[in-house]
Amino acid sequence: MSSSVPRLVVAAPSSGSGKTTVATGLMAAFAARGLAVSPHKVGPDYIDPGYHALATGRVGRNLDAYLCGPELVGPLFQHGARGCDLAVVEGVMGLYDGAAGEGELASTAHVAKLLRAPVVLVVDASSQSRSVAALVHGFVSWDPEVRVGGVILNKVASDRHEVMLREALEQTGVPVLGVLRRAPQVDTPSRHLGLVPVAERRAEAVEAVAAMAAQVSDGCDLDALMGLARGAGVLSCEAWDAAEVVSSPTHHPTRSDEKPKPRVAVAGGEAFTFSYAEHTELLAAAGADVVPFDPLRDEELPEGTRGLVIGGGFPEVYAAELSANEPLRKAVADLAESGAPVAAECAGLLYLCRELDGLPMCGVLDAEARMTGRLTLGYRDAVAVGDSVLAAAGTRMRGHEFHRTAVEPGAGAEPAWGLRTPQRRVEGFVRRGVHASYLHTHWAAEPGVARRFVERCRTS
Repeated sequence: MSSSVPRLVVAAPSSGSGKTTVATGLMAAFAARGLAVSPHKVGPDYIDPGYHALATGRVGRNLDAYLCGPELVGPLFQHGARGCDLAVVEGVMGLYDGAAGEGELASTAHVAKLLRAPVVLVVDASSQSRSVAALVHGFVSWDPEVRVGGVILNKVASDRHEVMLREALEQTGVPVLGVLRRAPQVDTPSRHLGLVPVAERRAEAVEAVAAMAAQVSDGCDLDALMGLARGAGVLSCEAWDAAEVVSSPTHHPTRSDEKPKPRVAVAGGEAFTFSYAEHTELLAAAGADVVPFDPLRDEELPEGTRGLVIGGGFPEVYAAELSANEPLRKAVADLAESGAPVAAECAGLLYLCRELDGLPMCGVLDAEARMTGRLTLGYRDAVAVGDSVLAAAGTRMRGHEFHRTAVEPGAGAEPAWGLRTPQRRVEGFVRRGVHASYLHTHWAAEPGVARRFVERCRTS
């Protein structure tokens, strides 16, 4: 399958330059023109895609060459962009910053090359004038395979400042496709792990996205940007398909041996906002009846629940409310005690502990969790230490850690993963049907995880 979906990658020299504002604003501005816009985010970030979804009305999807491998970037992009008029990809960190010690792997530049997409460089011009030309020249010439098609100048102070910046950039031959003034109304609040998710500030987030769209529409040449997007190279690969990749290579069910769909409850709401769209798509493709629930408000699990998935989020922010929902905590503990499959990542791990910051949680795991001042962040190479509801012993996966909490002990008698980076250690808990870990994984890289989990739901 070949794709000629117009597409842009929004990148920057460094974090904090305004990528999210520009990318989200572009998505919303083009959507306001009546275009179907496909939103994407480079890397493992869960929060930005929420703002992208708000801007476009479509699911925000991640493109991570480390978690999923370079070979899946194109197919996952095709899956998300199918039927769209335009795709906008927000980069991560600086344009050439990738996985530590891995060269260009998982960098914005790497993904742009895999997608054959032109790059728009967002430059924070607040403290420079003529030097902007040297900066842009360096980024344009660093890797000839990366096509920087234009620059958007952000945080420009005045008309005079804009004139100086434009005069300097004329020498680079790189067109200026937008100039944005400082605009406090487009700022989004942050806390210990980045931006506050959309689910926690829906009304304010809607206003912020509208402000981003207005600022970008006023300050950028949308026609020129669309023209640049149409110049993207043809992408020759098949779109990723959950039903196709999750099908067992050894078993093809017939009508006579089809079984009822096991119900899998997936945690959501304000406390559990970190999830990849492909996970629920894979669960459904594997034969599950996927039903969301909110641990902050629902006092019982969905009727007939046979399996439970609790992803990442901010339980530390909502610890009091989660603890106060004693009926649900008991329901989760009872389900786990019955041997039903339970998959928990990061926030889910904390929720399953005996307590979090001194407040009672579900008590499924004999462990205590607490907030710390230390940020744990980075990609990890992992191997399943033993058999679990997610993976057979020896299964290798790549994951990502991102938290400011600690669990004591850090691993159970049966750990979930053995980690090879940044140092060798075991981590997480496997107990009966429970698999709980700090590690965020992307199941598209190992779709057998979803197939195995749903099959265990059927037989448990």
